[in-house]
Amino acid sequence: MKRIIPLLAIIAILSSCKYEKLLKSKDYSLKYRKAVEYYAKEDYTRAMGLFDQLKPVLKGAKEADTVFFFSAYCSFYEKDYLLGAHYFDEFRKTFGNSPFAEEAEFMSAYCFYKMSPRPSLDQSYSHQAIAYIGLYLSKYPNSTRKDECIRIIEELRNKLVEKSYMSAKLYYNLGDYNSAIIALNNSLEQFPETKYREEIMFLILKASYLYADKSVVEKQVERFQAAVDEYYTFVDEFPASEFKSEAEKMFKDSQKFLKN
Repeated sequence: MKRIIPLLAIIAILSSCKYEKLLKSKDYSLKYRKAVEYYAKEDYTRAMGLFDQLKPVLKGAKEADTVFFFSAYCSFYEKDYLLGAHYFDEFRKTFGNSPFAEEAEFMSAYCFYKMSPRPSLDQSYSHQAIAYIGLYLSKYPNSTRKDECIRIIEELRNKLVEKSYMSAKLYYNLGDYNSAIIALNNSLEQFPETKYREEIMFLILKASYLYADKSVVEKQVERFQAAVDEYYTFVDEFPASEFKSEAEKMFKDSQKFLKN
């Protein structure tokens, strides 16, 4: 067993030396063949190193699109999705007539999808992925990836709905009821079909009531009236809501104040 470890180390060193020698070589045909071999063996780091050297040399050659396309995939497989998105998009712009062009356009969008974080974080990449996938579908409406694109868009939109809901509810949880009313209404306007619609509308009512209750006397009549209006809007849409009893209590308290 002790003899195997040095042998493996020697093989690794020799392999590394061969690769370093290959990087310094001016035999670009050999570099191209070895780069494709490394790629096929899923040694994407070494393949990427050779492809990067070949890009300026083979620009305009028949192998150019393969070099740029495989290079983009190397970044993707190495999970450098931001660089992968850039390379796939660059490929789309440079090699529009390549047989790889459609796939490159999809992969550019897919890289942004892979960078999309959990709903509590910034969703810039989700927005970019949706935009890129939309462009892809408009360009390739009969694509075999159409169902996958629709699934991805739905998944990302659900993240945006979740993010919008969480951000708006945060104002309510912090007791900033005026900002909560604005944010919750914006969330509904942006995503009217949200699965949180009932809860959001109830929170608008409750935030309106609490905002009125904590207001200076001069503003209370106007704000309790706003709470009453929100109650009617809420019960009209959700007459059998689980929040109905609490909503009715706030309505009665608001009415009592206004009568007095």
